[in-house]
Amino acid sequence: MSADFDARLRTEGLDPGSWSNAPGDRYAAHEHDYDKVLVVASGSIRFGLADRRETVAMNVGDRLELAARTRHDALVGPDGVVCLEAHAAAGRLASTRLRRAGDW
Repeated sequence: MSADFDARLRTEGLDPGSWSNAPGDRYAAHEHDYDKVLVVASGSIRFGLADRRETVAMNVGDRLELAARTRHDALVGPDGVVCLEAHAAAGRLASTRLRRAGDW
């Protein structure tokens, strides 16, 4: 399945890489100076979007588009997570948004 997600991202001109984390792993709040697209290939993860006072729970096939300078933190779900991640120049994404599996 992750090969399908990889191919779909590449058709958009993105060059995704893969990373994984164990259950319960956390990332403290941070931001990037580039746009980022994340797709969950297996497991689950929750992202906190502090400035928006929003939490986004993601499962397999869900896609999060993070515009540059969007503060976010993360908590990996109980089964761990494998994500595909691609970076783009700041400003390529119009805004930060979640797209559920089947909606992209």
